[in-house]
Amino acid sequence: MTAAYAYPKSRFEPAAPVDLTAKSERERLSGSALKAFFRLAAAWELRDEEARELLGGLSSSAFYEWKKNPQRVLEVDRITRISYLIGIYKALHILHGDKLADEWVGLPNRNVIFAGRTPLAYMQAGGLLAMQTVRKLLDARRGGL
Repeated sequence: MTAAYAYPKSRFEPAAPVDLTAKSERERLSGSALKAFFRLAAAWELRDEEARELLGGLSSSAFYEWKKNPQRVLEVDRITRISYLIGIYKALHILHGDKLADEWVGLPNRNVIFAGRTPLAYMQAGGLLAMQTVRKLLDARRGGL
């Protein structure tokens, strides 16, 4: 007879994942997500065109309206994009000093994933899945892999 391994009980209750399909959750998160995105874009010194592309190809007029008034309800895709970008920003600031962390997305990278391009160019070309890949890469580096 083999005993099944049981994980020890945690003193913390697991948090339920955020349901981004619920409009109330998107309403709660959208304003702060956009404010964080615009601060990140400033720290990374992104041109407006680059920032619009990271948001999924937003028009110029919508971009400037969002920048002026970030209180709106974002779609699941845009909140997810911003979430990945914030995670990338955070991971970079854990891995590197502030200067390199903010420059990293704009520097050519020899990692096979980027093929000599900048991480920014990679994410612009690959969209949401590329952002997910960059986030996973940086999280793996943070974990010492």
